[in-house]
Order: sequence, then structure tokens, then C-alpha cells
Amino acid sequence: MRILVTGACGYKGTVLVPKLLMAGHEVTALDTMWFGNFHEKVSGDRKGLTVIKGDVRDTDLLDLSGYEAVIHLASIANDPCGDLNPKLTWEVSVLATMQLAEKASQAGVERFIYASSGSVYGISEELNVTEDLPLLPLSEYNKTKMCAERVLLSYSDKMAIQIVRPATVCGISPRMRLDVSVNLLTMAALETQKITVFGGKQVRPNIHIDDITDLYMFLLARPDVTGVFNAGFENMSILEIAEAVAAVFPADIVITPSEDPRSYRLNSDKLLATGFMPKKTVADAVSEIIAAYQSGSLKKEERFHNLKWMQAQGYA
Repeated sequence: MRILVTGACGYKGTVLVPKLLMAGHEVTALDTMWFGNFHEKVSGDRKGLTVIKGDVRDTDLLDLSGYEAVIHLASIANDPCGDLNPKLTWEVSVLATMQLAEKASQAGVERFIYASSGSVYGISEELNVTEDLPLLPLSEYNKTKMCAERVLLSYSDKMAIQIVRPATVCGISPRMRLDVSVNLLTMAALETQKITVFGGKQVRPNIHIDDITDLYMFLLARPDVTGVFNAGFENMSILEIAEAVAAVFPADIVITPSEDPRSYRLNSDKLLATGFMPKKTVADAVSEIIAAYQSGSLKKEERFHNLKWMQAQGYA
């Protein structure tokens, strides 16, 4: 299958693309490469990969004739980054999504997989946050994800639209992120033997990076599975995550006050009913990060922190 992956050099894309290649797909990987290009390292000389440095907003960049699927990961990722430049966030996450969907539809692309976010529900005290609950997004990032979903659903009569609302992703990637909860707290333990928890009661759903990328592979093979799906399998408080890290790598946990009200859970029963099953856990992610750090294959780099890197490089 010929597939376009946008945001292909990002945290998830760098894990997903080699899986697509191993499955025999022909992949075009599009990315601005703000954080670098790790595909030479992970993909080697594998046939079937074309990497393009480009902006998803540039509609003239790609001819989608002959493509069978789009996996749309490109985004200004997470709340603080989205708030840096709201105009850029709306252009990338909504306008570019609309243009890409229209171009794909006109080219006869059969399926379109979109990486939304579980944070579109906003702050929720519901114990079972299911796909039919109202969306109450708080940030520019959340709002643009919601709007992009609605744009794509309007193309449901033209393509198989598969929208995933992932939990917070954790685990090892060549293009690592050290600014997401599990990864951040694990690295803090490794570097300082201390984990500072701000608040601690806020709940976050989590999903291992191998499971979210396996989910995209699963959907690619199941065009009959359409619509919107939550993807998060461990709802844990920030304090529980810190305790999970300390159970593997002993570290002191220090709790300080926080003004961050964001707390949400995800119920993924709808996804599980399709036959998809996760294989890994938060504990697996913690152990894998510790092993990579201790072996020297994982080092703390500024570009692994999205907000700091975007500010330093003037990308927003």
C-alpha cells in the first residue's frame, strides 16, 4: 500500500514508519523536521521510504495520485506549544487538515487516519469518558483537534475516516519526548534521584508508544473500522505515575502545589470491541526508558522538550 504519513519525523512517526516499511508498505514521510530527522538511523536503507522536508500547510507540495492511505500525525503538539502561536496552531491543525482531506478525496485516497487527542474532552470528573460525551476543549490545541475531527467526519462518504483520540503516549522513540508525564518523571528520577510532583491528584490516561503505533497499523488493515475511538488503557494520577517510576528506580517523591486543573480519564471499550488489544503498560515504558538511559542510547537533549525547543529556535 502507498501511504503518506505527515508528522513522520515526530515522536510517534519515527516509531510508526519502520513498522509500515517492515509490513511492505511504500511510505512518503512528510515533516518540517523542526526536531530533526531520525529516519536514517532507524530505517537504514530500507526500500520504500521517501522522506520529504516540508510543511503540511503547503498544499502544492504533494501529488496524492496513487496513494491509498493518509496517516495524519502532523500537529503543533500539546497545550503549551499550541498556545505559543495560536494562528500557527490553527493553520497547521485545522486549515492544513481541511486542505489535506480535500486533496486526498479528490485523488481517490481510500482511507484517512487522524491522530486527534484524548484531551478534547477538557476537564472531566466522569469515571467513564466515552466517545459520545460532549467535547469541552480548553486550549488552542484541544480546540483545533476538535475542529479537525469535524472537518474529517464531513468526508466520511468519500473515504474511510478513522479518528483516534490517544491518551498521553509514553515509552522510547528515536525522536524522544521528555516533556510527557511518564517519560518526564522517569528521566527526573534517573538524573536527580528525585521526582517533583506538581499537585499529584490530576489523572492522566496513558498508552505505550508501541501500542498507539500498532493501533494505526491495525486501523490501516481494517478500513471497516471507522469513526472516532479513544485509545488509552491506564488512567493514573500523576502521583501514581511517580510511584510507579520509584518502584523501578528508587527516587524521592516531592509533592508541591499546582494550579494545573487538567484531569481526565479515557474509556476505550469501543476500541477494544473492534478486536484491538494493547500489549504494553506504563511499567514497561518506565523500564525501557531506564534501560535505554543506562545503556547510553538515551540522552537528555533540548530538542526532546517541544516547548523549550520551539521557543529557542523561534518556530512559533
